[in-house]
Amino acid sequence: MTDAPVLVTPQPAIRFYSLAVTVTCMPDETIHESRRSRSRQALATYFRRIAAALGRGDPVPVDDAGTVTVDPAAEPDVEVALERTDGTVRYAVEMEFDESDGEIDTDAAASRATFELYADDDDKWRWRLRHDNGNIIADGGEGYSDKRDAQNGIESVQRNAPGAHVIDAAHDAVVPEDGGSDATFELFRDAADKHRWRLVHDNGNIIADGGQGYASKQKAKQGLDSVKANAPGAAIENPDPDPDATGEGSAGDTEV
Repeated sequence: MTDAPVLVTPQPAIRFYSLAVTVTCMPDETIHESRRSRSRQALATYFRRIAAALGRGDPVPVDDAGTVTVDPAAEPDVEVALERTDGTVRYAVEMEFDESDGEIDTDAAASRATFELYADDDDKWRWRLRHDNGNIIADGGEGYSDKRDAQNGIESVQRNAPGAHVIDAAHDAVVPEDGGSDATFELFRDAADKHRWRLVHDNGNIIADGGQGYASKQKAKQGLDSVKANAPGAAIENPDPDPDATGEGSAGDTEV
């Protein structure tokens, strides 16, 4: 009995415990967090953007504006949980992977375009969406007497363009009910037989159009796809800053 090395066996446990405490005490970092109510359509839009990015192998947008992105591992661990506690249901989809297998960008290029808010020659407020290559890819199509109305028009495009269904006005009589947003992209031909697009709100108002005709439907579709991709995170340039204005800077925090 006296030959048993009683005091030797705890040593590996002590070393392991010390290591565990060191790891546990390292602070966790919350890179981005947001919580708010969303409509079913807004959720569909958000998940559709994630699915599209995953399918292409592109960085996945975390926030609505796309200023925070994550490039996950090729085969991350995915956990889906459906919980019910005291009448509240929690539906969570969690993706987990080793940090070294992915990449996080907290200063991502949210958009390759900029909204220009300006007053025309008749002192009406207008907006246009200009791509970094200099091309105007969308405009509001009308002037507003109040600057805030023009800003509201921009915000409506930012909310609705990413998830809007695309229909051919000459052939598609019914807009799909699943997913989408509160607006629909319509492809059509004008009187000059040019292909055009317009973004029509459910209330019947045209909230954006391409401002030009295209020789092919494919080119028109590419134009509206550029608006879908760039409108949500596009900054707003205001040549006449107004301290009471609400639309300056990034519009990524616009409520859905």
